[in-house]
Amino acid sequence: MSVRKINPVKSIRGEIMIPGDKSISHRSVMFGSIALGTTEITNFLEGADCLSTIGCFQSMGINIERKGASLFVHGKGMRGLTAPQNTLDVGNSGTTTRLMSGILSGQNFASVMSGDASLNSRPMRRIMTPLNSMGAHITSLNGNNCAPLKIEPGTLHGIDYSSPVASAQVKSAVLLAGLYADGETSVTEPALSRNHTELMLKSFGAQVTSKTHENGSATAHILPCTELYGQKITVPGDISSAAYFIAAALIVPDSELLVKNVGTNPTRDGFLRVCKAMGADITMINSCVQGGEERADILVRSSNLKGTVIEGDLIPTLIDEIPVIAVMAANAEGTTVIRDAAELKVKETNRIDTVVSNLQAMGGNITPTEDGMIIEGGTPLKGAHIQSFLDHRIAMSFAIAGLNAQGETTIENAQCVDVSYPEFFTTLEKCCL
Repeated sequence: MSVRKINPVKSIRGEIMIPGDKSISHRSVMFGSIALGTTEITNFLEGADCLSTIGCFQSMGINIERKGASLFVHGKGMRGLTAPQNTLDVGNSGTTTRLMSGILSGQNFASVMSGDASLNSRPMRRIMTPLNSMGAHITSLNGNNCAPLKIEPGTLHGIDYSSPVASAQVKSAVLLAGLYADGETSVTEPALSRNHTELMLKSFGAQVTSKTHENGSATAHILPCTELYGQKITVPGDISSAAYFIAAALIVPDSELLVKNVGTNPTRDGFLRVCKAMGADITMINSCVQGGEERADILVRSSNLKGTVIEGDLIPTLIDEIPVIAVMAANAEGTTVIRDAAELKVKETNRIDTVVSNLQAMGGNITPTEDGMIIEGGTPLKGAHIQSFLDHRIAMSFAIAGLNAQGETTIENAQCVDVSYPEFFTTLEKCCL
């Protein structure tokens, strides 16, 4: 157990580079492993979750090596994976578990995936239902629709699946299984979730199309695939990781921070849209597109934030940033309402509960709702003893809260940030004055 002490700072200054996007890093290894040839990945995120993905594919016979600043995945093709000798350890990674379920459903061998206690309590029925309807054989070994999951060989059929939630993990699991199916597969979701899978699969050679409908729903189609082919991938900085530093520079007075090489994919940029709705002083610099993914440098200056309403189609584009948005809202004038975010309940923790309890501990005026929270800003936060609940996003969000609080804040089990951002506290110290 590690305890991190956070004290208030005078300002946030400087330039920082953000580690690679977690979602894109996961997918680059997965798709590279089932492609023919070598995939070279630069700016790969060396977080615990992404290392779990590497470990799983190494256990299935894929040679993955680091040379200098790049990671090389020596893929063996769509049918090149081999049966693992032991249970595949997915650690704390829901992305690894759910996306890999789609890939494993198309293999000719049986496998079992299991993770830590937190992962093994997270719901997997949302991917088991569509995958089993395609002809996969996935069972929850404890009979509770959670991992450990056993996946046995089956013949996959294309389906048209309507997902009850906008979830990139559900969509990706079905699309990846669709690579191995006997006909076209489609996934329709109530709002467009992050589309990294569609963009990257297309670059690897898959036939993927997507369409957003007039009612806001979105459908992705994929055709069966004979082979994918190795690619060169430069991973943009993770906007979810950048969000903590952007928030810090906004709420700490006399701050100016340049956050470089941040992915600004429109299915992920809801945090930036919320910042602007709250009156944030944010400027995009050096915008460009590489490998289908938009990216930019972001210049942030401290701002007098105001409350806003966050709901509807915006939620899937910022679901991971809601804890730090709540911290910003506590430092803003007026009321912020977050609704349509029941998905927060099935993250590493129930993030409605964990955000509310910690913000209340710091003196914040926050009320939980069934699908979100209401935050009344304007009350200065006070240093407090914060429980991370081993949730990396809770730990990082309340470290940011402590920068503009009165007195010292302590974060229990702060090492959990290693899941997505091992260098978080080091980077934070560099830009705090």
